[in-house]
Amino acid sequence: MKADVLFNQFPIRKSDEYTLKKIEEQHLDEVFEIYSNDNVFAYCGIIPKHKKETVKSMIGHFERDYLKKSRIKWGIFANDNPEHLLGIVEAFDFNQKVNMVTIGYFLSEAHWGKGIATEAVKILLPFLFMDVKINRIQAEVMPPNEISKKVLLKNGFTKEGTVRQATLWAGKGIVDLEIYGILKEDYEKGRG
Repeated sequence: MKADVLFNQFPIRKSDEYTLKKIEEQHLDEVFEIYSNDNVFAYCGIIPKHKKETVKSMIGHFERDYLKKSRIKWGIFANDNPEHLLGIVEAFDFNQKVNMVTIGYFLSEAHWGKGIATEAVKILLPFLFMDVKINRIQAEVMPPNEISKKVLLKNGFTKEGTVRQATLWAGKGIVDLEIYGILKEDYEKGRG
């Protein structure tokens, strides 16, 4: 894993339609729109935040986590409206011993059902596999979250199993999680 590719300078990734880039304080209204919506976190281990001041300090935490090299959150922006945040995609739980990372994503409810999360993951995969030299990318999904499963399956992930009553998620208690994973060799085969 080449952590310096991730953490020496905030990496910006682009496709024809979307850009993944740093979330700044100027995006506070859009970040608040995401984090204050109970529906967005119905299947996440994140408790919605209903105070704008709390969300403002969270943006500082995004930076802190990045500087600690523990988590990176990219804002998802449409290229035709590059300052309006649509959602967030993140990489965390970097495990250098087995060369693995976990990803997650969530969108503003106004942007659900448009393929944006699928495209954001599609942008992230080649960067993590080819530039950062990750071997395994995984995601944890609550079993009822069918939409999130589709995002992963469309990007070549495989459902590897269910971990029953094994995780405590904030606001949800002890939950089952389905594990989806993709290896670099899977990704390369899918592109060939």
